[in-house]
Parts: sequence; C-alpha cells; structure tokens
Amino acid sequence: ICCSFEDYKLTTEWLLNQTSHRPKIAVICGSGLGLLADGATNKQTFRYQDIPNFPVSTAPGHEGRLVFGTIEDTPCVFMQGHFHLYEGYSLCQVTFPIRIFKLMGVESVLVTNASGGICPDFKVGDIMIIKDHINLPGFAGQHPLCGPNDERFGIRFPCMSDAYSKDLRRLVLEVGSELGCSDFIREGVYCMVSGPNFETIAEARMLLILGCDSVGMSAVPEVTVAKHCGLRVLGLSLITNMVSLDYSREERVNHEEVLQISKMRAEVLQKLVTTLICRFQQQSINTN
Repeated sequence: ICCSFEDYKLTTEWLLNQTSHRPKIAVICGSGLGLLADGATNKQTFRYQDIPNFPVSTAPGHEGRLVFGTIEDTPCVFMQGHFHLYEGYSLCQVTFPIRIFKLMGVESVLVTNASGGICPDFKVGDIMIIKDHINLPGFAGQHPLCGPNDERFGIRFPCMSDAYSKDLRRLVLEVGSELGCSDFIREGVYCMVSGPNFETIAEARMLLILGCDSVGMSAVPEVTVAKHCGLRVLGLSLITNMVSLDYSREERVNHEEVLQISKMRAEVLQKLVTTLICRFQQQSINTN
C-alpha cells in the first residue's frame, strides 16, 4: 500500500496543529482556477512541499498551495492545484488530500476542472455540472480503491450511481440562474482519461458514442474517494476547448488555450462558487 492510515493521520495532525481553521467544505481548483480561493477571508496558506506526505503539483496552472479561509461564516479549504496520473503519481497519492480533509472534519467537496467539450451543443466557456462520470482508467484497473480496503474510511464495494449530490446540482442551477449564468451552465457526463496527450479523433468519436459530454484528465479519482468516505460531492467542469471529431478540421488544442479560457471564466466561477458555499452551509443547517 502506498499510503497507510498512519500517513494520513500524521498529515492531518500536522495541519490541525498548524492552523486553527476547521474546514467544512473543500474546494479542489482545476487548471488555471486557483483564483477560486480569492473570495475567502482570514486566509492561511501552506505550500504543498511544506506539508508532510503531500504530493507536489507539477502541471502548469496549478500553484501547489493549500489555502484555509472563511467564506461568510463557512470554514473552507482550497487546493490550488491537484495531482494527475500523468505526473507519475499513484492514485493513492492523487487522492491523498481527500482523506486528509475527511479526517479534518470536511463534509462536502467541490471539485472543479478544465475539460474538452464532446457534446456538439456545448461551447467553449460553458460550465458543466457533472451529473455522472465514466472512469476509463478504472476500467483498466487504475483505480484509487484497488488494494486492501480500510474500513475506517468506507466500505469495500461503494455505490457510485449517486456520486454527485442531486441537491447540490439543483443548487448550482438555482444560483446560476440568480447570477444570470443560465445561458452557459450545462449538465452532462464527464469522462476521465489518463493523458497527458489530448485525444485522437477516433478516441473522441468513441467517447461521443459512449455518451460522454466532456473529457478530462482529473477529478474522477478524488470524487470516487470522497464518495467512498461519505462526503457530499459536487463537480463543475469548465469547457476550455471543443474536442475535434472531424478529420477535416485544422485546429489543434493546446494547454495555453485551456489556461486562457480558465482565466476568462475565473471571475464568474469565483462568484458562483462563493455563493454556492454560503448556500451549502444553509442547506446543511436545514437538513441536520
């Protein structure tokens, strides 16, 4: 096993000793979306390399910082940058922070990322609420829950048919409508591939046939582990490019373009996330 319960415990205790923040909501910021933490006050920041056992972000657009802070009265933690299979990390390392958040008392996880649009109705700059996913690496045995199961986190065979909270998805539609974003908020199925190359045209066509609306290289391992350990999950994917399905098209996707679109939508996303967090908390208070 690459991460033992002792590793998780040590990192959790180190963080609890270093900060007085006790987050209830964790936000994972995808490529170029580190700005999501800007709405928080009373911030305390740790660089990943200073946190015991923590992996380090190597992908461009991922700052590699853990930011604790408050939005309204809600204590939050933001991951400015997450980890990917293509960086050479094991899925145990990719998902390491999720179990730390669980042990710190986090109840809900908001995962954001950048993805390529496959659904022909989507446009660059759309925000897709993830209603379900296809875990392609998981089909091939690259799965974060492979290996001995630790009952302290969750059961051996977790159900994934309700991985993304219906209530939270409904909330995004409500908040999006209030903020005037309904025109570019979509809902769809996200597919994870391991990368780092962007998809071939034949692969993209296959994903379209499988019912995928967008494709990316992250998010699913974290969502799987969060669901396994009983956290509420919401996934938002920013469509930063349209995946080529046509051999006669000349455009070539590149990472700079992805970061550019992230920058363009960052402000709207930040407002959306900040408003959502305030409502999340109200919702938990009402349901508890």
